[in-house]
Amino acid sequence: MATSAYRIVEGQYLRDILAQPRALATTLEKLALPEDLAFFAERLREGKIRRILLTGMGASFHALYPLFLRLNTCGFSTLAIETSELIYSLQHWLEPTTLIVVASQSGQSAEVVRLIEENRSRAAIVAVTNAADSLLARHATALILTSAGEEFSVSCKTYVTALMALHALGGALCGADPGQTREELARAAIAVSSYLDGWKQHVDAMIKQVGRVRRMFLLGRGSSLAAAGAGALILKESVRLHAEAMSGAAFRHGPLELVDDHTFALVFAGAEVTRGLQAKLRDEIRHAGGTTAWIDEDAAPGPWNLPLTTPDTRPLLEILPVQMMTLALAAESGMEAGRFARIPKITTTE
Repeated sequence: MATSAYRIVEGQYLRDILAQPRALATTLEKLALPEDLAFFAERLREGKIRRILLTGMGASFHALYPLFLRLNTCGFSTLAIETSELIYSLQHWLEPTTLIVVASQSGQSAEVVRLIEENRSRAAIVAVTNAADSLLARHATALILTSAGEEFSVSCKTYVTALMALHALGGALCGADPGQTREELARAAIAVSSYLDGWKQHVDAMIKQVGRVRRMFLLGRGSSLAAAGAGALILKESVRLHAEAMSGAAFRHGPLELVDDHTFALVFAGAEVTRGLQAKLRDEIRHAGGTTAWIDEDAAPGPWNLPLTTPDTRPLLEILPVQMMTLALAAESGMEAGRFARIPKITTTE
């Protein structure tokens, strides 16, 4: 439980966080991949589709990063570009040899509306959205729906369910066994539920660590960059704390100079191939006077320890400690996390 000095405001944002296991279970139960994906996969293998273009904005864009890595590993030339840049600077890619994957929670954001207008059915669009009646859903060549339900403000349910749908999409395009994919996702949903069962203990432990945080960094590599990017975004919008996401490598190219006793760095252990590099960076930040949290399946028991899952589904778990951090920072500041003061849930202005 939270200490007597602090009070967690149990508002709608918290209720959305705790509803994530149900949203994942419902999404997996209802998840239906369009038959067109097999056709697209064949055209990719034949070279008739030359590139896959992944696009979105905000948390939806960050959710695309594990798919970006997977599709490139499978041998498909894949790019990830914010929709705002695609529609103004890279319109020449809106043509029949491009397959566009659009991730958008609402399917109605300003950039997505402009993309549909600019594309004019030139490139096929695979839409991943939470809104079946949205403009994006109606104009997509192929549609994958998530079942997160309504969401109050900050992306939480819609983010993890998008990760689930995008993982299934990647499996379909890369020829993975559908049954194995569903089994992996089912185990990940259970792991999310397991972690959130201890949410109050997690938040209480974090409250004791946040101290005098003035600079927050989220540092990852590989697929962990999804949680770093989305995590920095939700820290800004839910508790109005400036947080910066970058790769552990990029942090060495200048920002390491900022570290002092007001610095808090969330370091994602991530894939085995770069875990040692991340651990070395964590230790250097501590030596420079900063505070760190090591987010890993082998972390010490507590809020930074992730339940065991597969490397491909780890991104669904990595965002959870950041969500807990938003609640801890809000409690420490005496505010309600996730209540917007200036921005709407759906961004309708470019």
